[in-house]
Amino acid sequence: MTFGNLLYRYFFFSWLFKDVNRGNVFERSAALRHNRDMARWLPTYMRRWLWCGLLFYLLGGIAEWALDAPGVSVLFYVPSALSVPVNAVIGAAWLGLKVLPAQF
Repeated sequence: MTFGNLLYRYFFFSWLFKDVNRGNVFERSAALRHNRDMARWLPTYMRRWLWCGLLFYLLGGIAEWALDAPGVSVLFYVPSALSVPVNAVIGAAWLGLKVLPAQF
């Protein structure tokens, strides 16, 4: 496995889940059960994005305060801000898979 593939799998979770819109009723139900089981990994992805967001925010603060370079700090603040909606999406997916009833 290449480094890029490992990095993708470290930050993005779509490879864990199966498509519940394919197959007959039994295959879709099995895919939904699989997705509900794999939802246990979503808090791990949320923690990864949280720590990366905090790290980039800290680096942005250091670049702005210590280096007096507000232009460089943008390179760190933007990824930090983008980690918030990513965590919101992961949280919504986790709640949807854990709380909502099955539709099959």
